[in-house]
This record gives sequence, structure tokens and C-alpha cells, in this order.
Amino acid sequence: MENSILLLVLTLIPGIGPARIKAIIEHFHDQLKNVLHTDVTGLMQVPGIGEPLARQVYNFLHHTETRQAAEKSAEEQISRLHKLNASLITILDPAYPPLLKQIYDPPPCLFVRGTLPPANSPALAVVGTRHASLYGRQCTAMLCRDLVNFGVSIYSGMAYGIDMAAHAAALQNGGLTVAVLASGVDTIYTDPKGKLWPKIIEQGALISEEWLGSTLSPAKFPKRNRIISGISAGTIVVESDIKGGALITAAGALEQNREVFAVPGSIFSPSSRGTNRLIQQGHAKAIMNGDDIITELGPQFIKSCPSQPLSQANAPDISLSSQEQVILLTMGTEPMHIDTLATATAIDIPSLLVHLFELELKTAIIQQPGQLFQKKKL
Repeated sequence: MENSILLLVLTLIPGIGPARIKAIIEHFHDQLKNVLHTDVTGLMQVPGIGEPLARQVYNFLHHTETRQAAEKSAEEQISRLHKLNASLITILDPAYPPLLKQIYDPPPCLFVRGTLPPANSPALAVVGTRHASLYGRQCTAMLCRDLVNFGVSIYSGMAYGIDMAAHAAALQNGGLTVAVLASGVDTIYTDPKGKLWPKIIEQGALISEEWLGSTLSPAKFPKRNRIISGISAGTIVVESDIKGGALITAAGALEQNREVFAVPGSIFSPSSRGTNRLIQQGHAKAIMNGDDIITELGPQFIKSCPSQPLSQANAPDISLSSQEQVILLTMGTEPMHIDTLATATAIDIPSLLVHLFELELKTAIIQQPGQLFQKKKL
């Protein structure tokens, strides 16, 4: 039996989770197949496996019908993956993310659509609330742009809000991004129309430890979060309330001995209560730009990044008309109402609307509700 099939089979045994499968792998070293020929006494030598569980494992693997059904299910998963042009990476493969392998309970198998960044390449997680504010989205866009320009891959959970903004910003700046799903990689529940995930596959990957066709359940989100934090050198929380799911990811990162960063926010904003609390309690480093993160992670992380930032290499070439330049020079850091902008630039509103529309297309400005316009932070 191939190791990939065997590992999938092991995940089907009741009571055997990722931590115990890791212990089995370490016990048998390069001879994982020996688990198929080991008796109860031998299985009890594996750390964390007592006699009841050893008997359960033995009975599962030695009951012909049960084992054959498990093997058939595993083979069907591999076949379905091939039809999706996807692949299975096991913890025994060289392509398996090295940081993820170090955690207490690494997933034995990763279902992958796309291409994971090279092993040992710099990676950071960016997470936050599903109810992202404009401030949160702007911070996410700025941080991801800075990090991508240093050659860092962006990992997140493809949830609505900050997660989606992180993936989108990485893609817009020519970077690599990986979405870790709580469902199978065949079911992208947050993006059913495919506005984002096909691009992620082109510039990164969708990954999950869940089998294809598996149903989504609340318990799978914390499992997904441990992968997001474990696969990255650090986790950045942009916005989160006190009980936000992003804080679960941050807690996991701390348990995994990873760095945690948080973007400070208004004391009046519920979306910043969680991030501010992380900083207040000393559980996260307050950051304001990508340089803060890179510097805090130290020489080893910096060494894994490209020698020169890629900031201008990935930036779009924006050509502006003379009136568009005037508009941008007139706009400050705060949003401006169109009436104020018209007065300041001496451009009539119908013409101004045309120029503002062009500037939006060139991603030089963003529009806010109430006919307010703001220069995009570069």
C-alpha cells in the first residue's frame, strides 16, 4: 500500500487524530507500512496509544472488509483529486511545509489545488473579522502589499472580510497567496461564483486537510485555524472583536511558538477590541507597516526574503492626465466630499465625476459612501 493511501486510511480510524498519526510516523520512521503488520503490544509502544486504542487500530487494519472499504475510499479521493487537477501532499513528502510539520498535531495529508510556495520560503498569516471596516481593509491592503514586496507569501482562511481582502491584496500586487479551507478544496463556500479562488490557484493554492465532499461543521474552523498559524512564521490580526475567530488563530500561533502581530485601532471600535486587547496583554506586537513585521521576525526571516524589496517591480504603471494629477495633489489623507473637491480644483462636478471614475479604475483613489473620495495609500 502506498504511503499516501495508508495515511488516508489511518485518518479514518476512530480515535486516531493528527497528533497520534504523527506519533505513529515517528515510531516507525521510514517503515510506516510496518504498522499494518504490528500486533497490539507493538502498537502500545507508540507514545499516546494505550491498550484500548491499540486494539481499535489493530482491529480496523486487520478486519478485511473494514480495511478494504477504507482503502477504496482513499483511492476514490485520489481519483477525484486528479479530476480537479489537484494533488495530495503528505507529511512524508519533501514538499510538505516544514513549519507545519513542527506543530503538535500537523495534518497527515493536505489536499492541494494549485501550487504551494517553495519550502522554506517566507510565509505569514493575515486574519481578521468577517465584518471588516474600511480602516481594516485599508490596513490589510497596505500590509499585504508591503509583505508581498518582500517576497512573503500570504496565508489566510478565505473567510469574508479581512481574509478575502488579504488574498485579494496579495494577488493585486503579484504575490503568492494560499487559502486554507475548513471544507474540502472542491467546495469554496465563501466564493461560489469564483470571483477570487481561480486566481488564487494561479498564484498560489487552495489547501485543506478535509476530504473532498466532506460537510462543513463548526468544529472544522478551529482545526483550519491551527493550520493557518502553524504553516506561517507569524500571524497578523488586523481587526477582531474580543471573541473573534481570528483570536483563536492568534492563540494557536502562541501555542505553536509563533509570532503574533496586531494592528491597533480605535478604542471605540468593536472591530478593534480584540486586537487592542492582544497588544495590551502583551500577546501581540503592535505594527503599523510591513517593515515592523520583517524587522521583528529577525535576521533568519529576513534572510529568507529576497535581498531587495519588490515594491516597484509589482506596482502597476499608472499614467495620469494633468487634471487627474491636480485632483490627487488636492486630496489629502482624509476623505473629501465631491463638492469640496470641485471647489478646490475648480473643476465642474460632471467633469470631476469622469476624472474620479478614471482614477478609481487606476486604483489611485477609493470612493466611500456619501460621495466621499479618498486617495489610496501607497
